[in-house]
Amino acid sequence: MASAKIVYASMTGNDEEIADVLEEAFENLNVDIDVSEISQTDAAEFEDYDICIVVTYTYGDGELPDEAVDFFEDLQEEDLSGKIFGCAGSGDTFYDDFAKSVDDFAEAFKKTGAKEGAPVVKVDLAPEEDDIEALNDFADKLVAAYHAEN
Repeated sequence: MASAKIVYASMTGNDEEIADVLEEAFENLNVDIDVSEISQTDAAEFEDYDICIVVTYTYGDGELPDEAVDFFEDLQEEDLSGKIFGCAGSGDTFYDDFAKSVDDFAEAFKKTGAKEGAPVVKVDLAPEEDDIEALNDFADKLVAAYHAEN
């Protein structure tokens, strides 16, 4: 059975809700899933999972959340070759750099040697019905990428 780790940063609860939607999607796909808050997680924990996911919000004009900076820096030092990754998160379309932290984490994952299993998913504020469908599709693609490699 495939295993997945979701690490999330959430200020308003939107990204925690995104992580919850993904957790349920992975459970429905028979994936062993673990979810934790980013400030309580070490990037090296991803080494123990097949599928690695970061869910984050973007602060202000495109900045990483303060609680995610150390994890972001540590992630880039990991060797996650053979792993599948995906990134999702919320932002506000009011800002020019909409959900930029999601893209930043995707770039950080690429430095680890992990393979991107699905395009990033960006949610405008809180997830709506169409976002939930996109997140379910995101989970499906990540699991399919894992099975294609194994």
